[in-house]
Amino acid sequence: MSSKKIALVTGGYSGESVISYRTAGTIRQHLDPALFEVHWIDITRAGWFHVGDEEQRTPVCKDDFSVTIGGQRLQFDAIFIAMHGTPGEDGKLQGYFDMLGIPYTGCDATTSALTFNKRYATAVAAAAGVAVANSVLLVKGNSEDAEQRLASLHFPVFVKPNNGGSSIGMSKVEQSGPALQAALQKAFAEDDQVLVEEMIQGREFTVGVFSKAGSLTVLPITEVKADADMPFFDFVAKYQGKSTETTPAEIDELMAKKIRQAAQQVYRAFNCHGVVRIDFIYNEKEQRPYMLELNSIPGQSEASIIPQQVRSMGWTLRSFYEALLLDCIFSSTQS
Repeated sequence: MSSKKIALVTGGYSGESVISYRTAGTIRQHLDPALFEVHWIDITRAGWFHVGDEEQRTPVCKDDFSVTIGGQRLQFDAIFIAMHGTPGEDGKLQGYFDMLGIPYTGCDATTSALTFNKRYATAVAAAAGVAVANSVLLVKGNSEDAEQRLASLHFPVFVKPNNGGSSIGMSKVEQSGPALQAALQKAFAEDDQVLVEEMIQGREFTVGVFSKAGSLTVLPITEVKADADMPFFDFVAKYQGKSTETTPAEIDELMAKKIRQAAQQVYRAFNCHGVVRIDFIYNEKEQRPYMLELNSIPGQSEASIIPQQVRSMGWTLRSFYEALLLDCIFSSTQS
């Protein structure tokens, strides 16, 4: 097989771009150069650019997502999306590539848009029979009956932007009052919609699921514990080493089976593709997992959870990323 020209698309328009570059760096490091000719594409508000070996930045033609370098027009066989936040995680880029007919890794436009919106995601999961926390959605500029609706929730609660990831703008609030108002203000600074969600008591787990030739594989489960000085698993805990992650999780087989079954249920309910990571709280009193959220483009930095789980399964990242790319290319030829 001749090498495939791959656009490794990263950057983005949000504060999560810094995480996107880490993810893209890991992926590029582990893609087999004998199989893939990898090109770094940086998408920013200043423009879309092909970044060459000498950091030379060449504009991307948005008409067909091609690049002209040295008089030669470069077109891509497939896209590896390594972008967190908008426009790579919310369906916008996916819709664009669908219109151009270029295959890409990960979920399609509809699934990406749904999972990026936490309220919609929990509604779909609940309809599929997966347990989710009670919550209230608040919209900026529409505060009518907000106090009454918030009063229906049991504290403590989590307050978080409805769209986005990496726990940016998220707070844990123990009781109603000034702390809740401060948390709402913090979340509204990140998004025009804010989700206020009851805290589920239990142990926190996260698990990757990916598809290959239509068959689902559930990666080893990871248990996540924020350090004692952290109130919850927020951006700092995730990306600045303030948490403990145990892979595989030290749990009995019954609990593991329930989490794996829920993960597969969620993956199928959302019609996911490629690899996703699903976060759960396991309520031991009820003996069932509650879905917190679905991350359609999970982080891939060397210390991220998906790479941990892949290695725990006995795979190399090279073989894993190869499987994701070849599956998306093969699937496109069958459709």
